[in-house]
Amino acid sequence: MDNRSKILIIDDEEIVLDSCTQILKGSGHQVATATNGARGLEILRDYQPDLVYVDLKMPGISGFEVIEKIRDLDPTVVTIVITGYATVSSAVEAMKNGAYDFLPKPFTPDEFRLITQRGLDKRKLMLETIALRHEKEILREQFAAIVSHELKAPLGAVQQNLFVLADELSGQLSEDQKKRLERMKANINDLINLIHTWLRVLSVDVKKIRETFKPTPVAAILAKAIESVQTHAVRKDIELVSSIDEPLGFVNGDEGTLVEVVVNILGNAIKYSRAGSEVAVRAGRSARELLIAVSDHGIGISKEDLPHIFDDFYTGKADLTGRQSSGLGLAIARRIVEAHDGSITVESEPGKGSTFVVHLPSLKEEPDSIPNADPEMANS
Repeated sequence: MDNRSKILIIDDEEIVLDSCTQILKGSGHQVATATNGARGLEILRDYQPDLVYVDLKMPGISGFEVIEKIRDLDPTVVTIVITGYATVSSAVEAMKNGAYDFLPKPFTPDEFRLITQRGLDKRKLMLETIALRHEKEILREQFAAIVSHELKAPLGAVQQNLFVLADELSGQLSEDQKKRLERMKANINDLINLIHTWLRVLSVDVKKIRETFKPTPVAAILAKAIESVQTHAVRKDIELVSSIDEPLGFVNGDEGTLVEVVVNILGNAIKYSRAGSEVAVRAGRSARELLIAVSDHGIGISKEDLPHIFDDFYTGKADLTGRQSSGLGLAIARRIVEAHDGSITVESEPGKGSTFVVHLPSLKEEPDSIPNADPEMANS
């Protein structure tokens, strides 16, 4: 198998093609050339190059069109623009549209070799990233299978047997024995809930979430999330204070998963807050975004933990009761928000609390003017 890098040079000047080929001679690369865009694209389909040099000024198909078609055919192919000094601004524009770099004419052999190597290094990194992402997905699938079949099933059987045992021995157990049995049942239940959380983070499917998108009122999302955590807040003697701009508006999204995002963030704010304190929920909109902010006065997040809190299975400090989190709630929240073309930001200071802000693109149109909008939503 030939593992040499493949380079395609598309330029209407024969002298440029000859000089580039000569410079790369003996470098260990395969080189193909084309004198126009149409021929270059024909070669590209069979040749499958790693790197393509494209002249912007050519008869027929322009360099811009060639770059666009290469991006459509294979976005991992690195394109470098060859341009005259007079068209450097065009080369910069080409880079905005997907080209990796540009090489102004005239260029020296060393400049050509250097930019070639940089382009090939870029291509290598892109392929390695794709391979690692694919490997990660395979590991996720395998882990989900192990968690589901090798852990969940036997723990479920143990739980059922404990229920039966507790019922059969209810009249024969001492108070001490009953307490130990209850602790066993609680621990098994915690393990099963943790497994469900693992499976949840592994099963978040961005494509499936997008299939259910429709105009959704953010006020309804917040109301349901606050209602969901209210009991937890009361139990910890924490006051939930909300401040919502009106009219708040709509997002194109899935209500259920967005409620889950806010519940996760609110749940953490309550969990890491001190009894008797306050958690604030604020929502507003800018020209393009709807913002949901959750602030607490809890233990805060250290500078070391802050960059990693949205990573799968990352756990920082324990909560005020000493319990450690599963490190999955915020990872799930991030995936859901990114599926909605949004983002989550956080600011925190140890000992003073944290503020999480969810950024979501807002809908500009009124709900009743959007196809397939739910009329009940518009009136909620």
